[in-house]
Amino acid sequence: MCHGFNGLMNVGGVRHCADVYEAREVAVVNATHGRRSARMIAGSPTAFIAGWSRPAGSTKQPGGERAVRLDTMKRTQSPLHHLELRVREFAQLFNSMDPTPFLNKDLDRDAESFIETWAFGFPAKSRLHITIHLEKMPAELDPGALLTEAIHNFFEYKTGVVRRDLKMLLKRGRASLLIGLVFVTTCLIAAQAVSKLGSATPFAIARESLTIAGWVAMWRPMQIFLYDWWPLARRIRVYQALRRAHVRVVAGK
Repeated sequence: MCHGFNGLMNVGGVRHCADVYEAREVAVVNATHGRRSARMIAGSPTAFIAGWSRPAGSTKQPGGERAVRLDTMKRTQSPLHHLELRVREFAQLFNSMDPTPFLNKDLDRDAESFIETWAFGFPAKSRLHITIHLEKMPAELDPGALLTEAIHNFFEYKTGVVRRDLKMLLKRGRASLLIGLVFVTTCLIAAQAVSKLGSATPFAIARESLTIAGWVAMWRPMQIFLYDWWPLARRIRVYQALRRAHVRVVAGK
């Protein structure tokens, strides 16, 4: 059973439990004259009850200074998200076909896909905690240290891969932009020259065709610099969050 979590999946023999915030944890910030509390509403992991409560006999509202401190803490502290995985043995989490040493192995594809999908559902600056329930604890090894290093190494590798992809995309975008600017300039000059030849229909068609062709050449660099780069940048930030994720191994049942 996974208590306090709203997601349960079976992927490749691995059971996963995930939620938006850890339902069992109650976050409390104490102040001199008040207390701000936030807790999960049962059955609704994304909803919070938040408010000020005063000690008995106190009539003072929270002061401006305390409110500023709490506001600052709220802005600077990243949200915490928790994922639970249940496996029989830690080798299940890794690709059995990968011949590289254990600490550099790829994750099992189903486990990798589930962890990434879970992480991409939150802001990139989130703090991520992963708890692995291991049914068969090895007698001679420390599974916590091994799994932590292996998972961190894997997402560090994926961060480097996506960084290279982003670098190549921006390089291609700069080349496409240069080619597009040269081409659109040539087309506009040619269109202006055609317009001086006359206003007959064939000249008008040629002028408009050159103008459209020139601007169509700018489509690819505009797509790269407006739309294509930022999903890769977000992927890098999420992988970095997973590379820093707190991994804990506990004995499963």
